[in-house]
Amino acid sequence: MRVRLLQGLALLATGLLAGAFGYGAANLVPTFNAVPLDMRLSFHAELMKMNGITVQAAMAVSTLSSLALASSTRGRARLVAGSAGLLTLASFLITRLGNVPINGRIKEWALSSAPLDHAEILRRWELFNTLRTLTALIAFALLISLSLRQPPGDGKQPRTTPA
Repeated sequence: MRVRLLQGLALLATGLLAGAFGYGAANLVPTFNAVPLDMRLSFHAELMKMNGITVQAAMAVSTLSSLALASSTRGRARLVAGSAGLLTLASFLITRLGNVPINGRIKEWALSSAPLDHAEILRRWELFNTLRTLTALIAFALLISLSLRQPPGDGKQPRTTPA
């Protein structure tokens, strides 16, 4: 029962994380690039205020639940869940070390003006965004594959789904 709950929590949190990043990559980034720079900077700065809480919570729960799932299972399930946990941790590190410092600069630019090299800095933010989106999506796909192949419980039960 504990493994099933951990697996459900890991799937939910990682799905929310991948969904948030996926939505951002598919919809927000192209919109950022389609509007005037001052509008982008203002909206970006305001959006990051809201995302700071929700996205960090999703990253923390995704990582912790995936790693807890890994420690509660054996064999291939442990490897898959552990990999998902490490990928969500990578999403966190990319965000903290890549996106967040640039978000701080964007917040300053929204109040004053962007520097001459702003386009390159914004491209770097988008690269970090793409990387964290991919790590979250791969983590979610791994957890989905685990839930489709791994029987509920500790893995001692016979398979209930085809291999």
